[in-house]
Amino acid sequence: MKNPYILLIVLMYLNTATYGQNKNLQSSKSLSLTWEIIDSGYKNSAKTLSELTLENTSDKNFPSAGWDIYFNSAHPYELNQDTLNLKLTHINGSFFKLSPGQSFEGIAAGEALKIPLLTRALKNSTDYPKGFYIVYNNNSSKSVPLNVTNKLSVDYHVQERELARQIYEQNQKVENTNLKSLSPILPTPINFAYFKGNFRMDHDVKINNASDFKNEADYLAKELEKISGIRPQIATTGQKSIIVLQKKELVNEEAYELNVSPTKITISAATGTGIFYGIQSLKNMFPPEVWNTKPSSFLIPAICIKDAPRFAHRAFMMDIARNFLPKEQILKTLDVLSLYKINVFHLHFTDDEGWRIEIKGLPELTEVGAKRGHTIDELDHLIPAYGSGPEVNNSSESGYLSRADFIEILKYATQRHIAVIPEYETPGHARAAIKSMDARYHRLMKEGEEVEAKKFLLRDINDQSKYESVQGFKDNVINPALPSVYNFIEKIIDETVTMYKEANAPLKTIHFGGDEVPTGVWEKSSVAKDLIKTNKEVDSINGLWFYYFSKVNQLLKSRNLYLSGWEEIGLRKTEINGKKQLVVDSRFATENFHTDVWNNLSGNEDLAYKLANEGYKVILTNVTNMYLDLAYNKSYSEIGQYWGGYVDVDKPFSFIPYNYYKNQKENKFGEPLPLNFYDDKVKLTDAGKKNIIGLQAPLWSEIITSKQRFEYLLFPKILGLAERSWAADPDWATEVDAVKSEQLYQKAWSNFVAIIGHRELPKLDYYVGGFNYRIPTPGYIVENNLVKANILYPNLILKYTVDGSEPNVDSALYTSPIPFVPNMKLSAFNKKGRRSNVINVE
Repeated sequence: MKNPYILLIVLMYLNTATYGQNKNLQSSKSLSLTWEIIDSGYKNSAKTLSELTLENTSDKNFPSAGWDIYFNSAHPYELNQDTLNLKLTHINGSFFKLSPGQSFEGIAAGEALKIPLLTRALKNSTDYPKGFYIVYNNNSSKSVPLNVTNKLSVDYHVQERELARQIYEQNQKVENTNLKSLSPILPTPINFAYFKGNFRMDHDVKINNASDFKNEADYLAKELEKISGIRPQIATTGQKSIIVLQKKELVNEEAYELNVSPTKITISAATGTGIFYGIQSLKNMFPPEVWNTKPSSFLIPAICIKDAPRFAHRAFMMDIARNFLPKEQILKTLDVLSLYKINVFHLHFTDDEGWRIEIKGLPELTEVGAKRGHTIDELDHLIPAYGSGPEVNNSSESGYLSRADFIEILKYATQRHIAVIPEYETPGHARAAIKSMDARYHRLMKEGEEVEAKKFLLRDINDQSKYESVQGFKDNVINPALPSVYNFIEKIIDETVTMYKEANAPLKTIHFGGDEVPTGVWEKSSVAKDLIKTNKEVDSINGLWFYYFSKVNQLLKSRNLYLSGWEEIGLRKTEINGKKQLVVDSRFATENFHTDVWNNLSGNEDLAYKLANEGYKVILTNVTNMYLDLAYNKSYSEIGQYWGGYVDVDKPFSFIPYNYYKNQKENKFGEPLPLNFYDDKVKLTDAGKKNIIGLQAPLWSEIITSKQRFEYLLFPKILGLAERSWAADPDWATEVDAVKSEQLYQKAWSNFVAIIGHRELPKLDYYVGGFNYRIPTPGYIVENNLVKANILYPNLILKYTVDGSEPNVDSALYTSPIPFVPNMKLSAFNKKGRRSNVINVE
């Protein structure tokens, strides 16, 4: 569907402040800035036309010179390039500056100046210019934030009405489900059978533990204490009211058996990992309310569960580099990941916009690289990003994990049988590291320590290469030709190994990124040219890629570690029909490289299968199904990205790992794909199938400015990943008859929806303090002047108003179709009284 015309007005007011002795500047200013979207599809393109208005609302003239306004935006440029009134300058990344031009005469009291601007498409509330602040030249170290208010036009509702209709029709397809037939736990086990009777969990329960499982027994005792307030006794005798942890040889180390009878619960496994998953399944069977009501006793039905995971690698990636989240949120996340048997925590803690892990001996990485704010030279901190503004101490833009924090995280994860994969993004996406080592270089050069200053330098200081990354950075790529780069990499590896040893945590791999290195890098670097001349293995600038990862690989292998990275570590640049393209590189295929393959867009739909067929270990991280940072749908009110499509819980749930073409029914714009779209794509071979080692869902943090936003995008989407990575291949995935496959899928989807609504969302209201999961917006249609509404998940209620006010817990309850009236609004509520986004009924 073509995006309709949207009108957005953003009002920004300049706070009163004093700006030193400059006589041309008044001591008090009042300036109103308006960002108005004129055309969201300018001249039928993927660009948005906006108009920036600067209005002087004071009774004195706004000065003609001596100031700059800074902000973050989606790469605007002036429609009229010859304007000399105001000059728009791209500083770096998404950071821009608006300055007075040669012809700018100031703005008289009560007057306004309008500037037409083009940007890429702007589609939702998190995608608009932000972080505005003003700096006066006579006091360049002082900055004043500018407040931003968003305003929508009525045309926005055309899109919302169509979306509400689509949601209503999708919700109507969900079938009524017999709750007794549902899987007792999530993710779905291999098999289960109920028996007569119940086990009573109360204060008298004891834990009977085999000596092999002391850690798991202690964990179970702590979990039960959270509910009852009384820690169960761990004993070696007893016949009734006991939970037995016992050793039993099963199919693999993660397999378990859970047997619940009226007198005892037995969890059997070959390893502590299997016992731990049996404990998670037991917890999963607790009534959701126990995490809130703390009952003295509750019943668990008699049951036998036999279970083992489908994939050994079930991963969630958390990005704390772009915007930071503290240790406490990470620990909380680990708790809930373990509940759903997700066993890999990929921690992305370095990127262009931040370095978030303390490294002993390199203090600048966190003293400079972990902070953002207004700066002239970036020797103290980085420039603002994602609207973080001028202040350095904002919680989301500045912060890092100390060594002690990270070691605590590692211990916490290890107790929960979660492997933590650390990611140091290189050679691209490395601006925070580069700037930090620049600051170190400048400090030591001033101290006369030239040799030490250059020891960890990450760029050729004489390099005149011109490039720009996808995110707009001009200086974010490490130079692989520098020997100092490998000093840095070796230092990072060794300090990481040390922290894992201190935590007694397993470390098998370190992730070194490899993502999105732009064209143009290193081309004018004399150091790179010298290496090409002297090293026969490096035949060109593009050959530096293989050179870099060969050296990183050797550093890891010498420490008994293997290399993980994004898919580019298994690719090389080549020229096909005059165009530079990335193709699979066979040279690393036997090196045990683990590739997180995200790109299944625009000609790369089969890239994951190509790499697996070639011999690379592949973790399917498909953007169209697994990127949790993508918005739930096209609504303006939904936070999130949309460049790779839209992802709700159904996208990971419907994913078919060994043939994901089958359930890919739309492109990234939500448009239907032709039936034969995938016919010419590479299919997964039997050998390649063995190289698909798991699934991963990343949550990138460009718009994650609070823990509430993080949890909103995490849940309930992550439940689809948990199900598809653990549960056996479903029948609808292998059914060849398209009609029958769709029927089977719809039944399975209906069951999954029922489980989420009846059990998981109520559990998430209180588990480890509760989560700010997304409550879906209602769907509706207006038919014969009656409003028909529905909601995806059971156990939620709909409320409405007819006076234009937003619904609250005291508003009228929707139970059946109601007559349409103007100004009607709908919203869904959970039992805690928290609501979904509000829908205007039209």
